[in-house]
Amino acid sequence: MQDGNPMDDEVLRSLPNGVALSWGLVKKSTRGPKGELSIAKIVDAAIRIADEEGLAALSMNRVASSLGFTTMSLYRYISSKDDLLLLMQNAACNVPIPPEHTDWREEMREYVRMCIQVFRDHPWFGDIPVTSVPLTPGNLRIVDWGLRPMRRFPLNDYEKMSFVLLLSGYSRSCGMIMRDMDQALRAGARPEAIKGLDYSAALKMLVKPDEYPNFYPVLMSGAYTEENPEDESLVDDFDFGLERILDGIELYLTRKGSAL
Repeated sequence: MQDGNPMDDEVLRSLPNGVALSWGLVKKSTRGPKGELSIAKIVDAAIRIADEEGLAALSMNRVASSLGFTTMSLYRYISSKDDLLLLMQNAACNVPIPPEHTDWREEMREYVRMCIQVFRDHPWFGDIPVTSVPLTPGNLRIVDWGLRPMRRFPLNDYEKMSFVLLLSGYSRSCGMIMRDMDQALRAGARPEAIKGLDYSAALKMLVKPDEYPNFYPVLMSGAYTEENPEDESLVDDFDFGLERILDGIELYLTRKGSAL
C-alpha cells in the first residue's frame, strides 16, 4: 500500500484484490526467480490464449505452462482466475486515445468505434460478466475519453455519465454482434447465410401477411436480408443507429440550452 495517512491505506484496502493489483497497490512477490515472471507477462500470456482459443481454454495452469512455470508460481503474483480476468480486461482497454476533435459528434463516433473494436479484437471480452462500475485504470481511461467531448456541455455530471453509459451500451451490443459474425465467418459461414440471403425465398413462402402484418412488407421489399445491395437507400445498421443516438444527444442539448 501507499505510504501516508493510515486512514487512506484503510480505504485502499477496501478495493477488491484484482482492482488493487491493476493500480499497483499490492506488494510484488519477492519469491521465485527475479525478473522471469511478472503480472504483465502473466496477463499478456492469458490474453494470447483467450484471443486464440476463448475463455473456455483459459486456466491458471494453462497460462503457467505457456510461460514455462508452475501454477503455484502464478499464484504468487495473481491469487485467483477472477483477478486474472479483471486484469485482462484492464489491459485490453489500453487502446490509443486519439487527439481531441473540435466536432463532438465525430469524437463520439471514434469513441464508439474503438470500443466496438475491443470486442472484435478480444472476443472473450464481452463474455466476462459485468459486476460493478469500471474501477481499473485502463477501463477508467476509456470512461475519461467518453466524457471528453462533453466537457463544455451544459450538463450536470449525472447527465454526462448517463450519455457515456448510453454510448458504451451501444458499443457493447454492436461489438458482440460483430464479434459473433467475425467468428462465424472464420468458422466457414458464408456472408449470404449470415445476412439471411440464403433463406430469403423460403421465408417469403412461410411468412404470411395476416400473421406478421408489420414484418411482411419489410421482408417482401428485401430490406430484411439486404437483397438489393445496389439500392442507394440502404444504410449501415451500425452507423444509422449511432447517428440517431447522436441526434438525440444534440436535441437534448438544444432543449437544455434553451431552458437555461
